[in-house]
Amino acid sequence: MQTNLSFSSDKQQTLFSIHDRLCVEYGCPIAYFHNLDPLSELVASLLSHRTKNKDSHKAFQQLVERFPTWDLVMDAPTEDVETAIASCTWAESKAPRLQQVLRLIKERLDGEWSLDFLGELSVVEARAWLESLPGVGPKTSAAVLAFSKLRGRALPVDSHHHRVAVRLGILPAKVDVGKSHAILEALLPADWTAQQVYDHHEVLMLHGQKCCYYRNPACNRCPLLDLCPSRRV
Repeated sequence: MQTNLSFSSDKQQTLFSIHDRLCVEYGCPIAYFHNLDPLSELVASLLSHRTKNKDSHKAFQQLVERFPTWDLVMDAPTEDVETAIASCTWAESKAPRLQQVLRLIKERLDGEWSLDFLGELSVVEARAWLESLPGVGPKTSAAVLAFSKLRGRALPVDSHHHRVAVRLGILPAKVDVGKSHAILEALLPADWTAQQVYDHHEVLMLHGQKCCYYRNPACNRCPLLDLCPSRRV
């Protein structure tokens, strides 16, 4: 991942102000929402693509209840896996992709079903390993490291986070979500802990969900109004 990006001190100071205000608004530090092992987090993240959280969570739960081991998921008829994850979008394409990813992992790790070794690598190395798997991009690799029990110092960027960053002028409007990871990570202080990086993702995501809506953002109650070049009031 690219990390040698340079930015003006003004932009970084704006980011720090945004972080501090949103942490007051949403209550940092924010508790991690679960404690999955990294392989389970990878599967859950792959199911979550373009899917509401409650639907992807249901799909993951149904998958592990129907198939108690990853070997069973990998070797099952693909239509049975598709049925198990039917609550997520594009189950018909996610089922064969998931089985493909599991086969590759088992092959690369000589039959082991653990990605805990990623915690011994640098974040850059761990993300590169994950992103060499089909269907795994920067958001998924960051999510695996940040959200799993590894508690890695990686910054996932979802659509809410991306939208808020663009409106606040932190990101150029034409930069897509995938490419935004390197830009936004490079703005973060090197001495921030994994918890602080996680908080940063969470507060920007929450702000997009609760105030800076895709349509009709609630600018009149936004704590960032004076910092926002896109404000509508």
